[in-house]
Amino acid sequence: MTSRHLLWSALGAAAILILIGGGWLWSLPPAPSVTPPLPIAQAERDATIAALKPPKRQRPLIAIIGINDATETTDYLMPYGILKRADVADVVTLATKPGPVTLFPVLKVEPQATTAEFDAQHPDGADYVIVPAMSRDDDPAALQWIRNQAARGAIVVGVCAGAKVVGDAGLLHGKRATTHWYSVKEIRGKHPTLRYVEDRRFVVDDRVATTTGISASMPISLTLIEAIAGRDKARAVGRDIGLPDWDARHESDEFTFTRPFALTAIGNTAAFWARERLGIELKDGVDEVSLALAADAWSRTYRSRAVTFAATADARQSRGGLRIHPEQVASDWPAERLLPSVADRRPADVLDETLHAITARYGARTTDFVAMQMEYPRNRAAQ
Repeated sequence: MTSRHLLWSALGAAAILILIGGGWLWSLPPAPSVTPPLPIAQAERDATIAALKPPKRQRPLIAIIGINDATETTDYLMPYGILKRADVADVVTLATKPGPVTLFPVLKVEPQATTAEFDAQHPDGADYVIVPAMSRDDDPAALQWIRNQAARGAIVVGVCAGAKVVGDAGLLHGKRATTHWYSVKEIRGKHPTLRYVEDRRFVVDDRVATTTGISASMPISLTLIEAIAGRDKARAVGRDIGLPDWDARHESDEFTFTRPFALTAIGNTAAFWARERLGIELKDGVDEVSLALAADAWSRTYRSRAVTFAATADARQSRGGLRIHPEQVASDWPAERLLPSVADRRPADVLDETLHAITARYGARTTDFVAMQMEYPRNRAAQ
């Protein structure tokens, strides 16, 4: 795993250093102060949908780019799975180099093409390019490819801290934007002309869209479906995945670095002797969105890591046609550390059920810690 290890692997160690260093920890707020955002005006909704209309094809082409050594699990898989389920566009996962993409914090998948292969097949470029969070924001191959796609007329969507990659590609100059709550200060410092927008899970400005943290890839995917195929189609897909209603509202004040967040990072990191490897059996036909949400959440507790296993080392094919590699070859897993199957469960329900299970296993503070990392508004499951 390279450089930052995508933020969270270093957070616990950093929090311990803060504790040792003294009083800064106790200056953190004990809890966020939340002011519910106002409803989205119809004119704003209409403008968002209009800005996301397919720029080229009647049936759009959507490319999701990743770098091979570390791309965020849910950012990469959730837009793919939801958009494939809708069947209103051609969707392809890419990597900058040949070979599998190692996702963070868990899973390894085979991309369907490299960026070079995509360019050879589609010299006129994609209609939409989705940019997840990556282990580095300045990968030269990824940045150049994103710039080229934007120049060819693609709408670029930076999911979560993928907004930082979009910014480093030079596409956020003077634009309204958002990102994961932890990255707001950094992105505003690097891109001083960017106009940060509070209380929105996603923002669209002049062919560039950005979202808040990981879980926001669900409503932005449904909003893309609405822009492509209409509100009724988006609602049907939303019901199918367990999100019957959504909009861009977001309580930004709910997500901030608080004392309980830091103390949970410290405590869970310090309890390294109690860390668990929890098994998820990997089967053909698995819903990649449900798998991503469950595996991602369990791997962010600092008490556990989800491990996919299968009886053979052969990659399994997901519901949407992706090849996912099992991490461990095993015919079974100890019952006390075996996670429930995600089969036949709606993805949004899987996330809620996983958070409830984390509470039962590790307590409510760990659940809040995970939800904060995923920027998931737990008090509004329909958002």
